[in-house]
Amino acid sequence: MEGKLKKFGFEVNEKIKKAPPSYSIKGVVSFLNENTNEDDRRLSISLGLGDPSRFKCFRTTAIAEDAVIEAIRSAKFNSYAPTGGIFPARKAIAEYLSNDLHYQLSPEDIYVTVGCKHAMEVTVKVLARPEANILLPRPGYRNYENFANLHHLEFRFFDLLPERGWEVDLNAVEATADENTIAMVIINPGNPCGSVYSYEHLSKIAETARKLGILVVADEVYGHIVFGSKPFVPMGVFGSTVPVLTLGSISKRWMVPGWRLGWLATSDPTGLLRKCGIADSIKNVLGPAPLSPTFIQAAVPEILQKTTEEFFSKTIDILRAASALCYDKLKEIPCITCPQKAEGSMFVLVKLNLSLLEDIEA
Repeated sequence: MEGKLKKFGFEVNEKIKKAPPSYSIKGVVSFLNENTNEDDRRLSISLGLGDPSRFKCFRTTAIAEDAVIEAIRSAKFNSYAPTGGIFPARKAIAEYLSNDLHYQLSPEDIYVTVGCKHAMEVTVKVLARPEANILLPRPGYRNYENFANLHHLEFRFFDLLPERGWEVDLNAVEATADENTIAMVIINPGNPCGSVYSYEHLSKIAETARKLGILVVADEVYGHIVFGSKPFVPMGVFGSTVPVLTLGSISKRWMVPGWRLGWLATSDPTGLLRKCGIADSIKNVLGPAPLSPTFIQAAVPEILQKTTEEFFSKTIDILRAASALCYDKLKEIPCITCPQKAEGSMFVLVKLNLSLLEDIEA
């Protein structure tokens, strides 16, 4: 080739390059697996796997499987889905969520996403604007931080109180918020704390958010997965007090995270989110985004309407027994403290006393 070669013109995106690293439980588990001695034949148990389908005791219901098979064989759902999801799926999700509310959600309140994680990113992207900040729980789910970094939305932390069942420190929320705070995130049932919030505490969260003039992002991906003394109460119950963006999916309750069917719902009977343009912004963000598989969406009405209580009860019984066993065994380990027995989701948070460990190199 004659002449001088032209210098390549592509460069790395400096904003992404300089962003803090995206830590995740999955990344930590992968790191540990990669650095495990292959010659060590002792059994290892992953304590950071949020995929119930990997365990034989958590197979989904035949009703869900048959619904998907029927949708595929019909050959009616091989095309792209419309932005926000097909109408039957949105209608079924609206009815499913409305069962726990004192008002009725409409299909127009529902946006189908590629799992709940996609709903998280859509929410963060919609809320991100110059100067704005969002309040995140600590401890919490790290992907909110990762998405906030990616979309240049400032985030601030408020603490959860282990001595009070991991309730939100509402005094800290008020102290942390300012005139640029736009929302706070709550995760109920809790990941990674295994907590379940009472009606009274959720009411106080709603009143605090109302006082501050911010909306509530309610991550309820583990909705109804409760096995303690408190029932599951959706944050949308308080939608008349404060606008709520409800995030959820079929991943956990139906044990099918790989099916990638989630939703974002505007639980807002006063219509404030529509008036201020949030609803339109969600549609705009979803426009060029990936779509949840159409045949999975087509199966949603059957899945949500016909799954039996027997299936759900079996899951809860297994989780209740596992939670009790885990809590009892943890109490036998000197270097670990469990501040609160898990009451929901599929996680429990413990404190490790490093001073009691021997022959461990940091």
